[in-house]
Amino acid sequence: MANGNQVSPGFVTLSEIKEFASFSAAAQRYIRRSLDVAFDRKDAVALWSRDGIEAASIEAQTVFYGRLPEIRELTPNSSSIEDAEFFLAPLVTVSAFDLGQGRLDSFATYRFLYERLLGAETRPWLPAAFCSAASMPHLQPDQRKALLQSISEAAATAPGWSKRAPSFFPEWVEKIDAGRSAH
Repeated sequence: MANGNQVSPGFVTLSEIKEFASFSAAAQRYIRRSLDVAFDRKDAVALWSRDGIEAASIEAQTVFYGRLPEIRELTPNSSSIEDAEFFLAPLVTVSAFDLGQGRLDSFATYRFLYERLLGAETRPWLPAAFCSAASMPHLQPDQRKALLQSISEAAATAPGWSKRAPSFFPEWVEKIDAGRSAH
C-alpha cells in the first residue's frame, strides 16, 4: 500500500470516494452539480434543475463561478497577508454564494468541493475563506452556527497542508433499471 512516506494513488482515490460517500445526499448532489458548472462538463441546467428556482440558482452559480479562473491565478505563493486581500475577497464572495445555497453543510463538504474547484495550492486558505463566508449575515443564525461549529480545531489550526492534488472528481451517474440490465 505505501512505501515509506508515499501512499499509492489508488488508496488516495479510495479515501476520497469514501469521504464523498459520507456526505449527505444533498451535499453530494451539489458538489457534482458545482463541478459540472465550474468545468463546463455538461449542461448543468438541463441535467440538474428540477424547477425554475433551481435553474435560476444554477445560472447565478455560473456567473459566480466565472470568477474561479481569476481566483486560481491570485492564489498566493506564501502565507503573506499582503497577498491575501486580492485572493480572499473574491474567494469569500463565491464561497458565501455556495454556503448560501444550503447544501454544503460543513467545512468538510466545502473543503472537498473547493480543493477541486481551485486546486491543492488553496488548502491553507480554505479555513479562513470558509469561516468568513460562514459568518456572513445573509445566512440564517442557525445555519451560521452549524457551519462554524463544523470546522474542527485541527482543520482551523493545521501546521501544514498537503500539496497533493485531488484525484476523485464525482460526476452524475445515470440510474440503470435492474430489471433491464439482467437481460
